[in-house]
Amino acid sequence: MSACKRLIYLVKHRSLWTYVRRNVATWSPVGAAFNTKPHRRLDLHEKSVGLFGVPELSCPAGFQVASKKSLKNTELLVEKVCNCPPGTETVESFDQLSDGLCKVADLADFVKVAHPDPVFREAAEKTCIEIGTVVEQLNTNVELCKSLKRLLDNPDIVAQLDSDTRRVAELFMFDFEISGIHLDDNLRKEAVALHVKLLDLNNEFLVGSHMPNRIASSAIPAHLHLQFENEGSFIQIGGLHAESPDSLVREIAYRIYLYPNAELMECLEELLKCRYKLAKLVGYESYGHRALKGTMHITCFCVLCLFFFFLSHRTAKDFKMMRDMKKKLNPHNSVSVLYNIEPSLYSPYLSLGACMEGLNNLFFQLYGVSLMSEHPSPGEVWSEDVRKLAVVHETEGLLGYIYCDFFHRPDKPHQDCHFTIRGGRWCQETGQYQLPVVVLMLSLPHPTKSAPTLLTPGMMENLFHEMGHAMHSMLGRTRYQHVTGTRCATDFAEVPSILMEYFATDFRVISQFARHYETGQPLPESMVARLCESKKVCGAADTQLQIFYAALDQLYHDKPLDRSTTEILKETQQKFYGLPYTPNTAWQLRFSHLIGYGAKYYSYLMSRAVASMVWKQCFVQDPLNRDMGERYRREMLAHGGAKEPMLMVEGMLKRRPTIEDFVDALVSELNPNFETFIMDSES
Repeated sequence: MSACKRLIYLVKHRSLWTYVRRNVATWSPVGAAFNTKPHRRLDLHEKSVGLFGVPELSCPAGFQVASKKSLKNTELLVEKVCNCPPGTETVESFDQLSDGLCKVADLADFVKVAHPDPVFREAAEKTCIEIGTVVEQLNTNVELCKSLKRLLDNPDIVAQLDSDTRRVAELFMFDFEISGIHLDDNLRKEAVALHVKLLDLNNEFLVGSHMPNRIASSAIPAHLHLQFENEGSFIQIGGLHAESPDSLVREIAYRIYLYPNAELMECLEELLKCRYKLAKLVGYESYGHRALKGTMHITCFCVLCLFFFFLSHRTAKDFKMMRDMKKKLNPHNSVSVLYNIEPSLYSPYLSLGACMEGLNNLFFQLYGVSLMSEHPSPGEVWSEDVRKLAVVHETEGLLGYIYCDFFHRPDKPHQDCHFTIRGGRWCQETGQYQLPVVVLMLSLPHPTKSAPTLLTPGMMENLFHEMGHAMHSMLGRTRYQHVTGTRCATDFAEVPSILMEYFATDFRVISQFARHYETGQPLPESMVARLCESKKVCGAADTQLQIFYAALDQLYHDKPLDRSTTEILKETQQKFYGLPYTPNTAWQLRFSHLIGYGAKYYSYLMSRAVASMVWKQCFVQDPLNRDMGERYRREMLAHGGAKEPMLMVEGMLKRRPTIEDFVDALVSELNPNFETFIMDSES
């Protein structure tokens, strides 16, 4: 669908007429928007609208204003909930209470890590702690809990609730239970104190896990200095440089970036100790047992054991096949050269604009959704290179907004993330749907004078992955924000994003957008085939690595640690992974998923298995099938966390998968077509 046709469509829909009339001159094809430098209109008379259009956030002090406003509204809602008769209104008021706090806390949670101004970051961090403390106090508020209990303990009232309202009520009660609402006054206060302490520890570890390490420039060969960031007489290393073709660059990055930090090590061990203490206090055997409540109800330990049993035998065979093939072709070639998958060969075909246009076309064909580029208002974004997208459905109209913070800048985390800024919900108080707002954060190179931003295949796949999270938020239309979009069971939240990775490596999808940025030549199908097959090379070893991470996460959150986290890592790596531990490294200090995915990292394997099943059963025959896209939205994306995860999977697959199905889904992808590579290389 051309930009002109999309514009005509929008004009035809009266509900968006005012919107179109105001922005018609600012929309352009999404590909062009990302392949050109943004031109900000400078008008000294225009007033700042504040970050994300929140007027209070025109300056750092505005966080305190927004926080006070939210907390005042919270007091009024708490009083309302405690005094209203049990019924649907009780749950709606709970959700309104949650929404008011989340809109401030979630926004601040993003700003504290991404804003280039340290004063803004500090103000946002204080707000996060302030709101977080109030949330923990509310989770142990006896009167608030009683109001919900009066509802859930009355079978006649519960019978009158719709399924979404009943589930949300049960989820709110679950929050009370895991926070220790059943404890006496003194123990409840202790639980709140532990929660508050964990807020600080979580933030300290998360920030520290993204901080670069540095080393004297003289310790690095001079010809490699340009590969890293310079800071006076020091070299800063903020990542593993895993895609560098230079093995020495990769080794230096690995050893320096993962070098142990004593303060962060102490923070992690204190964090794990507090989590265990909190779990025991509220009645669980361990923090792992507490965290796994409310997931897909498949015991992760069983899945991990099955995975490891099979893959421990597969990995040795995997490596042997690789060695044999390498000898047959050229004993001196590296794997990337062997398969002709050097990233620089692919990048000219994968400009950022082309990839965004590819996503735009894909979403329109699957869901009837278009991405429209908009000019942000003054003060709305935190960096001039942030792009704003309106997500528009062909019949439903405007669905929400995605802010794309894609480019590298100093002090920005080197991690690809999705942030919910505002969740979608039906607002009884206004009679309108509250549109979701999200941020996608990547760390891509800036365009140069001679070329747009060019992505490696890995960067392109990560872009598709994160956009899967964004569309989960956009396409959901839940009644309650407590279960909107990605606010669902952790081991289901990664399914939409991992599924997008399959689209990112399918030639029928890639062929629609991958063009050489200078010549317009399409990316050859043979190159896409080699890229897809190369991912299976040592695929069992890669999956085994994920099992190692998941097992380590479980061990950290089991019984109290009787030795250092590094010793546990070394022992677990020896048991679960084929490659040895590198001395004087502490990979766990870069394991930032311990915060959001503590005791739940196995979710990636579980989600990959579900995504694999959905892809093979529903999309592999035709990845652009509109009927299947609509079914996927209807059965999985639309519900957020308002429906049991396994019921959503069952609705999509039309069957209930077993544990064996989960394992088979991953194992079936680990068979590379070696003969195809040999014949291709020889020809």
